[in-house]
Amino acid sequence: MKKLTVAVLSLLLLAACNTMEGVGKDVQKAGEKIEDAAEK
Repeated sequence: MKKLTVAVLSLLLLAACNTMEGVGKDVQKAGEKIEDAAEK
């Protein structure tokens, strides 16, 4: 039972890391578009 709980928590943490990475990429792309607009 304890091993199952650890496995599930590990999967949730990995999923959260991937989600945060995706959000970071989105924010970076948005920043680049704002920069491009400011340069024009």
